[in-house]
Amino acid sequence: METVDLPEAVLAKLEELPTRPGCYLFRGKPGKDGGPGEVLYVGKAKSLRSRVRSYFQEGGSDQRYFIPLLRRVVGDIDTIVTVTEKEAAILENSLIKQLQPRYNVKLRDNKEFLSLRIDVAHTWPRLDVVRKPQHDGARYFGPYHSATAARRTLYLVNKHFQLRTCSDAELGSRARPCLQHQIKRCPAPCVYQVDGGWYGEQVRAVELFLAGRHDELSSALQTRMKNAAGSLEFELAAIYRDQLQAVAAIRMEQRVMQTGAALEVSQDVIGLFREGGLAEFVVLYVRGGRLSDTADFSFEGAELETPELVAAFIAQHYGELEEGGALPPDEILLPCEIEVAEGTAELLTERRAKALASEDGARVKAVKLMVPQRGPRVHLVQMAADNASHLYAQKRRAKDNVEERLEQLRQRLRLPTLPRRIECCDISHLGGGDTVGAVVALLDGVPDRKRYKSFHVRGVADGDDYGAMYEVLARRFRRGRQAEEQAESNASKETKQPVPGEEHGAPRDAVDWDLPDLFVVDGGRGQLAVALAAARDLGLHQLPIVALAKEKDYGDTQVFDRVYLPGQKNPIALREHSASLFFLARARDEAHRAANLARERAGKKRRFRSGLEDLKGIGAEMRKELVRRLGSLRAIVAATDEVLLAVPGFTKRHLTALRKVHQKPQ
Repeated sequence: METVDLPEAVLAKLEELPTRPGCYLFRGKPGKDGGPGEVLYVGKAKSLRSRVRSYFQEGGSDQRYFIPLLRRVVGDIDTIVTVTEKEAAILENSLIKQLQPRYNVKLRDNKEFLSLRIDVAHTWPRLDVVRKPQHDGARYFGPYHSATAARRTLYLVNKHFQLRTCSDAELGSRARPCLQHQIKRCPAPCVYQVDGGWYGEQVRAVELFLAGRHDELSSALQTRMKNAAGSLEFELAAIYRDQLQAVAAIRMEQRVMQTGAALEVSQDVIGLFREGGLAEFVVLYVRGGRLSDTADFSFEGAELETPELVAAFIAQHYGELEEGGALPPDEILLPCEIEVAEGTAELLTERRAKALASEDGARVKAVKLMVPQRGPRVHLVQMAADNASHLYAQKRRAKDNVEERLEQLRQRLRLPTLPRRIECCDISHLGGGDTVGAVVALLDGVPDRKRYKSFHVRGVADGDDYGAMYEVLARRFRRGRQAEEQAESNASKETKQPVPGEEHGAPRDAVDWDLPDLFVVDGGRGQLAVALAAARDLGLHQLPIVALAKEKDYGDTQVFDRVYLPGQKNPIALREHSASLFFLARARDEAHRAANLARERAGKKRRFRSGLEDLKGIGAEMRKELVRRLGSLRAIVAATDEVLLAVPGFTKRHLTALRKVHQKPQ
């Protein structure tokens, strides 16, 4: 085998690799202490020998992105042999979760997808939204890959099918029907005698609706409507008529994809488009021969070859149901062959059987991973690939458009760098009280909520907006200056590889305090002067700061946005729909919203604050015990010393603290 230059340890192991299935671990160069290098990548193989050796063979046609990277960074290889391909797939998944290798692609965040749950064992079942399905005997539908899709489906069910929407506690305690009954969306089993058989029909109709068995549901509703009309129950017939119309409307929105045997098969069709290290996945969910939903996933740094990228997507997208993974369908149509396909299919079949075990006890179909070569399935895969290509181009154009508008803003405000990160500050108070400041952040024009900060202003007089802004900005800029100094200190040190977010002892949230490319204050020339003073008092002379104000022209009633720049007397007037104003106005409006929300929370906390919380020396548990035994602050203050000392844990030290602030009435 002709190979590139590799460490001797790697060359020796390449000659001794087994032909059995298993997992392989690529490690980096050994550490300074001679210990094993960091695990860079974990993969699975049907034949470890042929799979691992393929990474290091020279070939003019080998254009995989991962190969040049391996040649530079690999320092050692570890292999783990398994008995079957399925065990290799399970082991790979476990190792990736445990080791978190740098080059294994993480396709999505840790948020679980939404599912719809209906507990058919309950006397009066209801449909609700959950994130983590459990093996509790209930029926689960989904997962839905956007909260909007899940809640839209829930809305349709609640609108057209007569199921209760209240919680079990409300069901047991309600004395009169709620609004849902008044608008004829619930029969009110909480109050009235409801026919359990009829309610069960509604539950079964909802199950058929959510399962996509629309033909069966339409036939049943048609029969019930005719029977109700024949029995002169016209109101009931009208309910069935509305349900039929709702099902017909849903079916009109879905494009018919296949006919015949495909109607009995659930399919997920995976499409992929990639360009360099960027990739876009699209999944088409085909149920009963119709396209029922789509989902897309995009990510950067995709340096793996296409088969391994697809395999990584399948492993994560169809993970454990309790961890938010999607339920595997009957067939998964792939754009290319993947390693250990048979073992992966067995693993997905187990997960599918585990998820569906509580439904009806029927034998669960085996999951099939297919790369279609001819017939209608080929057109489905091509359709998914076309959608992936379209979405990639659409997102790329949107990104290019953002950069173009940021460049216009940079030129308009004469900024030294492209303002990718913009922060904005606003102050809010109510009649001079509950004064708070909010600092919000935008990243490429999109709110970056993990960097939002709120500050309670306590060091200035009520109503002093300038003083409040100076205090807030001084605290924000001081933390930013400390983050800069820490970064400079870290750059001058040579230490071992740090833990992300804890570089050289830096606080875990130090990155959240990095100074932005542009800082905006809500206000005019006065607010700008305060912001510049707060920055320069801390030595931040190079931080770009501007002010955005809504002002009227003399003698005019129309309001314009104007930007005030340091050292410039006249402001810059921006057109209402200009690209330059878009990001500044979004930052200003978001800061205003965040400041008002923080002020409302501060006011609510103050109004609900107990007078006992001002007592130093009396802890939270003791306050709860006093209120539980005596009822109120007034009763606690009026109680005699003997009564107070009889409270378990209440000592003379607590009594002294109480009497120091609240004297017993004479």
